[in-house]
Amino acid sequence: MPHQLVFATNNRHKVDEVAAKTGDKFKLLTLEDIGCTEDIAETGSTFHENASIKSHYVFDHYQLDCFGDDSGLEIDALNGEPGIYSARYAGTHGDHDANINKVLEQLHNQTNRAARFRTVISLLWKGEEYFFEGTVEGAIRLERSGAKGFGYDPIFQPDGYDITFAEMSMDEKNAISHRAIAMEKLLAFLKEQ
Repeated sequence: MPHQLVFATNNRHKVDEVAAKTGDKFKLLTLEDIGCTEDIAETGSTFHENASIKSHYVFDHYQLDCFGDDSGLEIDALNGEPGIYSARYAGTHGDHDANINKVLEQLHNQTNRAARFRTVISLLWKGEEYFFEGTVEGAIRLERSGAKGFGYDPIFQPDGYDITFAEMSMDEKNAISHRAIAMEKLLAFLKEQ
């Protein structure tokens, strides 16, 4: 029987991406699966702190092995913004169109379009905390392109590609994404346990 592992999220996009990586090694559970309806507040000032808040909440309340992540887009010309505020950059949490519009407006006259997606995962495994990080470098496009993915995917073009994340299949994105890189590190760790 696969070991149960809780991913401290209800974001189906994230769960699908991670489940594609974990295969049948683990039974991946969401917050909903364990009956957690609490909206875990991301009150940290870094990706590490926010990821840790999520995993500790689940562990403290449900005593289950779990991991939480925090991810965001960091744009050099905007001093690393939107960063930890990526999901609510334009004011409303999860309003992807408004967030993209704000980024495009702020970069309107910028020639430096370098950016990266960063993910930090906090794993609580047998009571010990471990961190895993993944980044993917790229650039912000002048306009949207593609309809797949979520968040800033339509304007993020990873280095070495001439298409955005939103133009890639899930398999293509999973091969290079920030979350995939962090998950590979997490899975490599779990294989040794």
